[in-house]
Amino acid sequence: MKIEQIYTGCIAQAAYYIESNGEAAIFDPLREVQPYIDRAEKDNATIKYIFETHFHADFVSGHLDLAQKTGGKIVYGPTANPKFETIIAEDDQEFKVGNYTIKAIHTPGHTLESTTYLLIDETGKNHGIITGDTLFIGDVGRPDLAQAFTAELTQEKLASYLYDSLRNKIMPLDDNLIVYPSHGAGSACGKNMSKETTDTLGNQKATNYALRADMSKDEFIAELLDGLGLPPAYFPQNVMMNIEGYESLDDILEKSNKAFSPSEFKELAELTDAIILDVRHEDDYAKAHIPGSIFIGIQGNFAPWVGALIMDVKQPLLLVAPEGREEETITRLSRVGFDKAIGYLQGGINAWIAASFETDALESITPEQFAADYTNKNIVIDARKPGEFIAEHIPRALNIPLDFINNQLAEVPQNEKFYLHCAGGYRSVIMASILKSRGYHNMINVEKGIAGIRKTDIRLSNFVCPSELK
Repeated sequence: MKIEQIYTGCIAQAAYYIESNGEAAIFDPLREVQPYIDRAEKDNATIKYIFETHFHADFVSGHLDLAQKTGGKIVYGPTANPKFETIIAEDDQEFKVGNYTIKAIHTPGHTLESTTYLLIDETGKNHGIITGDTLFIGDVGRPDLAQAFTAELTQEKLASYLYDSLRNKIMPLDDNLIVYPSHGAGSACGKNMSKETTDTLGNQKATNYALRADMSKDEFIAELLDGLGLPPAYFPQNVMMNIEGYESLDDILEKSNKAFSPSEFKELAELTDAIILDVRHEDDYAKAHIPGSIFIGIQGNFAPWVGALIMDVKQPLLLVAPEGREEETITRLSRVGFDKAIGYLQGGINAWIAASFETDALESITPEQFAADYTNKNIVIDARKPGEFIAEHIPRALNIPLDFINNQLAEVPQNEKFYLHCAGGYRSVIMASILKSRGYHNMINVEKGIAGIRKTDIRLSNFVCPSELK
């Protein structure tokens, strides 16, 4: 069977392309749809269907633009009720794509309309399942997203639905089927996803905690909900965009891909409520940046961090980007619904400096310098996730995960000097930029994070003692 996984690492998302006998289908497309059109044209194929596994929360799908440009029909599973023309599939309804058959299997739980698509090849043999966020490699989808839109739903009720979907719809299928999920490691749509992006269903039955044959429904619900943090704030906003519709990406690029001179950029920053978003490398930001700007580097998990930390997709943005990557920045922002970029600084930070406008810097030191200066009386803030912190950390360090800086701001010292680090140097600079924008200038960033500190003579802890929790 001709199926291609189109994986986008920065948001840990997988779209799928299938083609047979001049007809093609796309599953869960990203916002920028031209690559799918180009792929179909390479096969001299017409995109017949655009299948959606559910209303995505972590990105804005490209279904509307792709349908408008190709004439392909959008397909959702049972109970979906979008505000645009679509085919609402019935449970077990079949669709023909050339000589292939696509069967819609309603698998509610992650969301109510969640649907798995069974892929049947030209001989009638079951090949695989495109599972969306119902089943991942090593995990299953979180069951707390749809409750934001339906008062009667609880995460426990959705988890119960998911248990039934997995046991009654997925696990009875053949072990040799290939599982094609929508996400891999790094996505916030689950909590324990593998770095692998496909597997056999049989191996998942053997290794995925959520598919244990002897697991009761109560045990499943308890394990699924254990350690499940709050979803990022932008998730429900993306869901609504996917349900109600959105502006074409072509229009967004035409409106936002505008260059402003340093004087124009400065005036816009002063006269609007725009956030200056600096997407360069963290080392470049540390050396010189516009005062008050927020750093989220495009080379990391850029779009998810923008969504998690800026939160409001309607927030206007002014961009400081590496030269030649301005359009890429706007596109990647739009993947998660941030369509309000005003434009970018022409010539970047060098033009700003040449115009004699004020800059700020972030004090940063090497891991070796940190090791030479460090004593157990120093205040150290670790910006990593709790699981990373528990596994290995500097004794008596304070864990404030970057995700929760807005909630834990009161724990940050206002007057005492403190050191700040993460795993490799990316998240700590993001946190430092947020703190500096709020008037905190008493931090020292440790470059390379725990990866660099591990190579010094500082002895790390791998447990949390009571004194470290104070």
